[in-house]
Amino acid sequence: MCTPQSVVCFAKLVTSYRMPAAVPVPPPANKGPRVRPVPAVSRALAILQLLARSPEPLTLKSISEGLDLVTSTCLHILRVLVDEGMVKVEPGTKRYSLDVGVLSLARSVAENNPFPARIQAALDRLSEAWNVTTIGVKVSGVEDLVVLSLARSRGPFRLYVEVGSRFPALTSATGRLVSAYADLSDAELARRFKTLAWENPPDLETWKKEVRAAQRKGFAIDRGNYMSGITVIAVPIFDAQKRMTHALVALGVADQMTSERTKSLTVDLVREAKALS
Repeated sequence: MCTPQSVVCFAKLVTSYRMPAAVPVPPPANKGPRVRPVPAVSRALAILQLLARSPEPLTLKSISEGLDLVTSTCLHILRVLVDEGMVKVEPGTKRYSLDVGVLSLARSVAENNPFPARIQAALDRLSEAWNVTTIGVKVSGVEDLVVLSLARSRGPFRLYVEVGSRFPALTSATGRLVSAYADLSDAELARRFKTLAWENPPDLETWKKEVRAAQRKGFAIDRGNYMSGITVIAVPIFDAQKRMTHALVALGVADQMTSERTKSLTVDLVREAKALS
């Protein structure tokens, strides 16, 4: 999902020999594109995201209050989204939910994104060989992760996750990697750590040590912190500029993930990630 970006104009310093007394002014530093707020777009996206998170259709009142929007404004945006096929409204209850138009957009993303096709064979092989659930995720900054592809294990353990699912970027093993390569200050790491949800949360100092270890080793392991009884292994996938853009993740039942098995699986994951980078 994209927001409109303005064109950045660079001032040029003009030196005149007829004005020797003038003090030259250095050109402004390039701070990158400046994004102008577009409230209508931001509100429409917020509504879509709220509906995506909700397990059941929502009323106009629930949406407007949940997003702190003026009811009339919220209604106008919903009507446009309904007209565009992004949202549907139940005639009897007047409750809103996502419509199939969103699926068309998601399908276009999947079809035009080469990453899922590239990684699927690796996910299938790893899942079959190690009897774990494997996931390929897109790293969207330090805010969230998006599941692009997955392969499920053969065993009784089934992680409830679907393609398109979003997760907080800094949680679990993947979060340790994102934190390691995000170049965040200790203060910012501490602030974001407080917002994370864990079943068995580590303390801040332990987590920071694991973040530093993830950068040094090139992989991260979560042993039951994010989900009790589940071991999560994550390895980074880099682009040509050495930026972490994706991650390869494996999840298995902790009782089955012995030290030797975890080590061998990690080596296999690292090998696949290097081939995909």
